[in-house]
Amino acid sequence: MRDAISNHTVVNLGELALSGTTPGVSDYVDTRGYDSVSIVLLTGTVTDAGTVDGFTAVLEESADTTGAAASAVVAADTVNLVNTIQVTADTDDNVNAGGMGYNGTERYVGATVTGTAGTSANVTVLAILHRPHRAPADFVGTSVART
Repeated sequence: MRDAISNHTVVNLGELALSGTTPGVSDYVDTRGYDSVSIVLLTGTVTDAGTVDGFTAVLEESADTTGAAASAVVAADTVNLVNTIQVTADTDDNVNAGGMGYNGTERYVGATVTGTAGTSANVTVLAILHRPHRAPADFVGTSVART
């Protein structure tokens, strides 16, 4: 069996408490030194999601750490053209809601999660960095705050 743990770094980009339409903004992951990154959305408690009151995570990229520089990743810079994850079921408590693979060229990647009027949920955003330029890589990484 090949060693995969030395070729990945996992970074917690934050736990977001969603309430209504106020966006929850994750930290960034710095992709320097890696060839690719996946963003994973894990739910905690989800209430009032429903088909009208769900929430959507959007993959974002930036050349620097400022929040103002963040922009939504175009589908062409993702794996399988997936740049959003949507949750619309109250029963989606404590699940892996999905993942988005990034293959663009910007250094910093994160997510913004936005609900509708009735949204109430806790969401954790993780980044998994793949294919380090130098291995072994540290398995646990550090996020970069958006400024």
